[in-house]
Amino acid sequence: MIPEDFVEYQRREFCNDIRCPVQLLLNEQESGSAAYEAIRRICREHCIHTTYEFHHWLIEQGYLLIRPAER
Repeated sequence: MIPEDFVEYQRREFCNDIRCPVQLLLNEQESGSAAYEAIRRICREHCIHTTYEFHHWLIEQGYLLIRPAER
């Protein structure tokens, strides 16, 4: 559940914002096509960016990572 007055991170927001070259190629393909899936595999298995970059981008954009106190 998202707290009131907050927005949730949108899928590939980071990738699009930093203009990742792999994401730009992916954007040109039809979702689900063979070409799309081949490019998507690069993202899943060989991302050219690091979690460090992603984490710091989230901070710079004002995102908060939260979870319930009890799970």
